[in-house]
Amino acid sequence: MNYSGIKYSDMINGKGIRVSLFVSGCSHRCKGCFNRNTWNADYGKLFTKKEEEEIFLYFEKYGKAARGLSLLGGDPTYYKNVESLIVFLRKFKSRFPDKDIWMWSGFTWEQLEKDKKRFELVSLCDVLIDGRFELDKKNLNLKWKGSSNQRVIDVQKSIFSKEVIEYK
Repeated sequence: MNYSGIKYSDMINGKGIRVSLFVSGCSHRCKGCFNRNTWNADYGKLFTKKEEEEIFLYFEKYGKAARGLSLLGGDPTYYKNVESLIVFLRKFKSRFPDKDIWMWSGFTWEQLEKDKKRFELVSLCDVLIDGRFELDKKNLNLKWKGSSNQRVIDVQKSIFSKEVIEYK
């Protein structure tokens, strides 16, 4: 899996101070995308044990201040990213069980639910922002999403209740 960047002490992509990992690879190709370079799965650098360990060290050092991890892209649920991210998130959750994980995907909850591997990845997260970015529904006043069709979903409550529950 490739990534285009890692942003430490990010306060925009999710609640609180976070580490944001921008992965490469996206099949949605949304008109007006702010991160077009990441459509190409080969863009950026290879995500290795080195980058993984740097993220873990950040949380060890700033654990009280850092609230969680955010996965963006590209699309973390792009087929080439899913397995690597499942392995990474399992390690992350094992080392930092009190930290939350947010993920953005161009797929909707309903689409992800139908794909066993992708939904396994989703189930490791706490919050999912789902749906393609739609330029005609762009709204800069929305919290954590770019267009009004997207939803901010509480993953664990949604899995438990078997219906989509908005994150509050």
